[in-house]
Amino acid sequence: MPEKVKYIIDRITAADFEAYAVGGCVRDSILGRIPQDWDITTSARPEQVKALFPRTIDTGLQHGTVTVLLEREGFEVTTYRIDGKYEDSRHPTEVIFTPSLEEDLKRRDLTINAMAYNDEKGLVDIYGGLEDIQAQIVRCVGNPLERFEEDALRILRAIRFSAQLGYRIEEKTKDAIRQLAPSLKNISAERIQTELIKLITSPNPDYLRVAFDCGVTKVFLPEFDLAMETEQNHPHHCYSVGEHTLHALTEVEPDKVLRLAVLFHDIGKPATLTKDEKEITHFHGHAQVGADITKEVLRRLKFDNDTISGVSKLVFYHDYGNDLKPDMRILRRMVNKIGEDAFPGLFQVKRADILAQSNFLRQEKLARLQQWQQLYQELREKGQCVSLKTMAVTGSDLIYLGMNPGRELGEVLQKLLELVLEEPENNTREFLLDQAKEMLSGTL
Repeated sequence: MPEKVKYIIDRITAADFEAYAVGGCVRDSILGRIPQDWDITTSARPEQVKALFPRTIDTGLQHGTVTVLLEREGFEVTTYRIDGKYEDSRHPTEVIFTPSLEEDLKRRDLTINAMAYNDEKGLVDIYGGLEDIQAQIVRCVGNPLERFEEDALRILRAIRFSAQLGYRIEEKTKDAIRQLAPSLKNISAERIQTELIKLITSPNPDYLRVAFDCGVTKVFLPEFDLAMETEQNHPHHCYSVGEHTLHALTEVEPDKVLRLAVLFHDIGKPATLTKDEKEITHFHGHAQVGADITKEVLRRLKFDNDTISGVSKLVFYHDYGNDLKPDMRILRRMVNKIGEDAFPGLFQVKRADILAQSNFLRQEKLARLQQWQQLYQELREKGQCVSLKTMAVTGSDLIYLGMNPGRELGEVLQKLLELVLEEPENNTREFLLDQAKEMLSGTL
């Protein structure tokens, strides 16, 4: 334990109360990981904890939580408690303080999160968390139906922990997930978003399959269920749309925007499915449709505008250039449309897409992608202008020439940028100002 955590526990126990590190920090320590947070549970009431430390914050007194501040670092200390009846599948109607550590651990979601530790008593593992870690199992504390009825978000947490740790979900726990999955409709979009991101950025993002199999995605991501049910009869593919997506997720780095882009890159295929006379499936226009669906879903799940924009752009352009010979002019325009910050991620999305397809022409596809990447590296090394921010003239220069701020100024800047995108050598102050003057005089 960190010295500050040990100090808090020792100070509380010296006052004749019990205190333990509890939950995820104990689990992660057993797994040899560095815990992000250290939570402490105690038999002391909030007012008794506050009396023991000079600096505290009333984080959630109604739930028994006080934050103890030590050198500007905060540690949550929560009184042992029993949760009252749950009426909204999320929050207890009341919290009852208890002197019993066992009762406090009993209310927690999973056995691996229901262990406590201090140096004097050692590991307190009443519900078999250590045994489940050794067996690599995710299992509810007590009756899984009761745990999930108390808080439906625990359904997603169980699947997420399974993905993060690479553990299988115990059968009774999985059966309860299947039975109570519809109760996730009571959980806020923000909470679901958080768990979804943790799941798909885990070492096993394809465990989203478990959420599908248990009827969980049907509640908050029915578009993915459609993808899982959409077959692809085509030489380039060997999986359904959804299975292809799951395989592709494992081929891209665990970045939120990239994993979301891969998750949604073919989400437009079910809506654009056609078959030719040979029963070969085609999905013409699926990138545009997919980008629209992506925006709709991410808004529904309350993602921020930057994430929505970045992900939907990658979805829209994920197939762009696949059938084109690598060309610097085309590349400059692609970078301009997608954005310099987001563009490198497009290569990762494309590569993941290829690696999750059939072996048909795979090496040729990867070779062409490599050519595009080499061309992009050349563009970067030459410092070619691909956006207004690196163009040799600015809006201020045009105002100096006599233009008024507004739409017309923006249109002139865009025309100048077109000249630069076509020929990078045009990106000189002298040339662009001359062009601007001609545009203003009406010759262009």
